[in-house]
Amino acid sequence: MRMRTLLLLSLILVPGLGSAQTKGDPKAGKAKYDANCVGCHGAAGKGDGAAAAALNPKPGDMTDGKAMKALSDKYLFDIIKDGGASQKKSPIMPASAKKFSDQEISDMVAYIRSLAK
Repeated sequence: MRMRTLLLLSLILVPGLGSAQTKGDPKAGKAKYDANCVGCHGAAGKGDGAAAAALNPKPGDMTDGKAMKALSDKYLFDIIKDGGASQKKSPIMPASAKKFSDQEISDMVAYIRSLAK
């Protein structure tokens, strides 16, 4: 359940995401993730970043393959782009639409997908 609060970070493209986007690049996504998401989601995506202890709800574990498989790429994309509140999740997760392009968000989705086992 908490996994859905994440994306966080959410985020490989599916046809429903829009025509302006292309398949994400996990390597480029890792750089954006490391610079912007590690504080809450942790370096390995386990939801154990330095700020996570003070968060309620806690960020989900993006390494949990079963939980991640239940989340669509569109969901991950949207929660990163529009923030947690847009998906009826934690309002603490900020919207990134003004900070990242759709391609950069797609890259982060690809990277996040690569964390799941």
